[in-house]
Amino acid sequence: MKERGFTLLEVLVATLIMGLAVVGLLSAISVSMRNAARVTDYDRVALLARAQMDSLLLTRRLPWYSVVQGPFDPALIGGREAGWQARVTPFEKAVVPGVGNSVLERIELEVWWKNGDDRRTFTLDAFRRKVLRADDIAVLGQAQP
Repeated sequence: MKERGFTLLEVLVATLIMGLAVVGLLSAISVSMRNAARVTDYDRVALLARAQMDSLLLTRRLPWYSVVQGPFDPALIGGREAGWQARVTPFEKAVVPGVGNSVLERIELEVWWKNGDDRRTFTLDAFRRKVLRADDIAVLGQAQP
């Protein structure tokens, strides 16, 4: 009489193959989870950066050639430390700088956040028209970088 079933060696080989498949699957899931967390952080920071840029675009009295900066609330970025700094410069100077003439301003916004020990950054640029005032003419006359 012939008995049906698996030998011990066949069971061990099948268990080894299944174990390798499970380890490979778990490592792929782990990498996917890390990538998803990184993309989520980037999306959160990008939304905060857009909101900060909108705020800067609406603030008309930003000084030229100086850096303004501030932190973001850690609750908005998943408990991480984050912040921003911006610089406003004239991008296109008026042919004849005079009160009432307009220039094109450039707002450079750098956003940073901590991811463990790494500090990640990205930069946004925006442009807007500005009507010159008397104090702007003095700044334009100075040799600024």
